[in-house]
Amino acid sequence: MEAHNHMEKKGTVSIHAQNIMPVIKRWLYSDKDIFLRELVSNGCDAISKHKMLALKGEVPESTDEYRVDVILDEQNGTIQITDNGIGMTADEVEKYIAQVAFSGAEEFLAKYKEEGDQSGIIGHFGLGFYSAFMVSSNVVIDTLSYQDGAESVRWSSADGMEYQMEPSERTARGTTITLTISDEEHEFLHRHTIESTLEKYCAFMPVPIYLNDLVEPKEGEEPKAPVQINDTTPLWMKAPSEVTDEEYKAFYHKVFHDYEEPLFWIHLNADYPFNLKGILYFPKIRNEFSGNEGVIKLYNNQVFVADNIKEVIPEFLMLLKGAIDCPDLPLNVSRSFLQNDGYVKKMSAYITRKVADRLVNEFTNKREEYQRYWDDIHPFIKYGCLKDAKFYERVKAALLFKTVDGRYLTIDEYKEANGGEDCKTIYYTTDEQRQAQMIALFTAEQKDVVVLNTVIDTNFISFYEYTEPESLKFQRVDGGTDDLAETTEADEARTNALQDKFRKALGDEQLTVKLQPFKSDEIPAMITVDEQTRRFSEMSRMFNNGIQMPEQRTLVLNEKHPLTQYLEGSTDEEQNALICAQLLDLSDMAREPLSGERMVDFLKRSNALLGMLIKKQ
Repeated sequence: MEAHNHMEKKGTVSIHAQNIMPVIKRWLYSDKDIFLRELVSNGCDAISKHKMLALKGEVPESTDEYRVDVILDEQNGTIQITDNGIGMTADEVEKYIAQVAFSGAEEFLAKYKEEGDQSGIIGHFGLGFYSAFMVSSNVVIDTLSYQDGAESVRWSSADGMEYQMEPSERTARGTTITLTISDEEHEFLHRHTIESTLEKYCAFMPVPIYLNDLVEPKEGEEPKAPVQINDTTPLWMKAPSEVTDEEYKAFYHKVFHDYEEPLFWIHLNADYPFNLKGILYFPKIRNEFSGNEGVIKLYNNQVFVADNIKEVIPEFLMLLKGAIDCPDLPLNVSRSFLQNDGYVKKMSAYITRKVADRLVNEFTNKREEYQRYWDDIHPFIKYGCLKDAKFYERVKAALLFKTVDGRYLTIDEYKEANGGEDCKTIYYTTDEQRQAQMIALFTAEQKDVVVLNTVIDTNFISFYEYTEPESLKFQRVDGGTDDLAETTEADEARTNALQDKFRKALGDEQLTVKLQPFKSDEIPAMITVDEQTRRFSEMSRMFNNGIQMPEQRTLVLNEKHPLTQYLEGSTDEEQNALICAQLLDLSDMAREPLSGERMVDFLKRSNALLGMLIKKQ
């Protein structure tokens, strides 16, 4: 055993320290708070090691509660992190702090520099103890090893480069690290900052963590008691059979601050071929999927690492909220490494498969319930289909389409309800209110119309038609009239004559006119827009700064309607012009509102036509 006076020494951590410590101290500003995670998790590790020794019978079980205390002293400008773990001897302090910890930091920073700022280091584990110098002007370690006869040690350094070791007055097993916070990092002395940082990184660490505030109580006030920050056994560490629905919901509300109920959840629990646990929640996504960003928190052995790491979590699952704990995931690596790592890809594929299987299970075994939240989750499912072919193959049997009368049908069910093998087309609407007249024409013919009114639907139906070329095609209710007409045959001469009349009356030589006998006598004309050119137009408007490509439009006249028949025989050019313009506007209004100028013209023309009716009486 060394005598105290032999312990007193000074030293330099490494010849390279002058180059590396300034980099550590200038660490990415947004990441400076990781010092607290690193030091607290080190304390948890020291406790875990003592627990393991006690389980093996190598040391007596601890008579005190295992715990890590974070002690905030704003008045004196310090933060202390104290644990009652295994502690360190003088030799271990020199080895693990002065040599191993620093070399770990050195290797970490070399890796970071090599990969470049833009690639990002995922977890920052490996920086460890030396992260303390990002926020401190002085760091002191007081420690006492669990080993019989060990003497306490005090290690101190102002810059992480030169240090001093001497005997300590500590009498309890464990370690206390005291940080004197730099003037420019004073925010870390505010209780709110420390509390929110601990809740961010340490909320589920496996050892109780207490926050102690040394603020003097005001007169008449009781001193503040230490507050436990963490839940040492988060739900994802339990077996799914041990967790109630109420516990799942309470965890969701607490962790994600979402006061709406989650729709349902998936409890991940894999031991092979990798260790992965977690819970993924389906929140209410609503219609516009792009405006709903979820939060998937990634943990390593219950220590928070980051939100939404797309290399581990498939991109489309980012719409969910959840926690995933991956103890085996290498974290002090770059994103480019994760992108190319086979282990990570298998993990991502496993998560995707579990989500898909759960959706199919819900559809198969709880269809009524599944239909109730279909409106909320369908944008997510469609997005997943677009992003991942394997996900699509697994969930396609559970894809539903909601009809305008509120029924939910699979593709096969739609086909069966609409003519069986003769059914080649799924009719849909993007706006039930604006397209109500055309919807009514199809429903009168016993044709189901489904509602596709979200941003992703145009992409999804194009994807479906490409992926399933032998299946049904999708057509909006203004995409054609063949199923609304008695025959698709047309008298070419009559059609050309009416087309000339409309072109002359409207001054539009590009207008295409078609003549068909509608099954309904109520409607005189319809505007149809070729499905493919309309989709292309919508996509170009979405991705080309609002620039819209032209659509292929046709004015289809009802051969049986009196107005069509009147126009065929009329030679009153002034009146014909009014009727032609009115028919075109009425047909367009059945699809979408008229723009300002056209609406003004339409109202003037309507008044003029009414006036002509009065004159004739």
